[in-house]
Amino acid sequence: MEEQLRRWFYDPTMGKIIAAVVSLIVLYVLVRFAQRSVSRYIKETVLRYRVRKALAFLGYFLGVIVLGTVFSERLSGLTVAFGVAGAGIAFALQEVIASAAGWFAITFGQFYSPGDRIQLGGIKGDVIDIGILRTTLMECGQWVNGDNYNGRIVRIANSFVFKEPVFNYSADFPFLWDEIVLPVRYGSDWEYARQIFTRVANEVCADYAEQSREAWKKTVMKYRLEDARIEPMITLAANDNWIEFTARYIVDYRRRRFTKDRLFTRMLEEVDKSGNRIRLASATFEVTNIPRLEFQFAEGKGSLDPKYVP
Repeated sequence: MEEQLRRWFYDPTMGKIIAAVVSLIVLYVLVRFAQRSVSRYIKETVLRYRVRKALAFLGYFLGVIVLGTVFSERLSGLTVAFGVAGAGIAFALQEVIASAAGWFAITFGQFYSPGDRIQLGGIKGDVIDIGILRTTLMECGQWVNGDNYNGRIVRIANSFVFKEPVFNYSADFPFLWDEIVLPVRYGSDWEYARQIFTRVANEVCADYAEQSREAWKKTVMKYRLEDARIEPMITLAANDNWIEFTARYIVDYRRRRFTKDRLFTRMLEEVDKSGNRIRLASATFEVTNIPRLEFQFAEGKGSLDPKYVP
């Protein structure tokens, strides 16, 4: 028994395995210590995140070098075996490999970066971390109306960048076009209403239009886009029930709900001040004719016999 243990401990292969395990543990401890030191001394959020991720990738790279150095002599004689095993592993872990390829595409293809608001795999939220296999989002929406956080953290496989569209709300142009609709009754002073709504839209959204102008110019230069109107615009359409005013405006993607609330508030204030020159409409139903029914007792039956009278 002692002889077997001695042979086991002095086996060169076992010695290399032990050396590799110890080296990886030491490397892991050093990387974790460096990441904690970064968190302690770097206060700026974006820089701290990038340095921590760089240290993690450096640890992975050094780990591969350590394994390659320790097992370099053994690996040369196992080329065929590793080839067969690699094919089987690639088939079994194809989703993992696709996610790793997705991470490479995300990193170098500028799909998105930490801090962007995206929709990926049917989930909308802000990117808070990009790992080799998964992207982590702070989710927006679902049971919470608007674009507010709901508090749920979602991890999505990076392979989804190859399977579904990636919607990025903040990459090259961090603004959105949005609309609100106000129905106005027929008989109202619709020209006055257009003037009032235009003034309110410019009052609330003019700053966003000015801020977005330069970003839109850069986007037009980068992509094949037609130039679009940045300033707020009021349009109307007449339908069977009312005159429909639509306010179209540009807004910061993080301030969409706040801006919509501000617009509705100011427009309702102006409607109240108009002295019935502007009257908002609502869905109403007018009953024009009700058929008349007469009831009489059927003879000998003691029951009601309804008769329709036009």
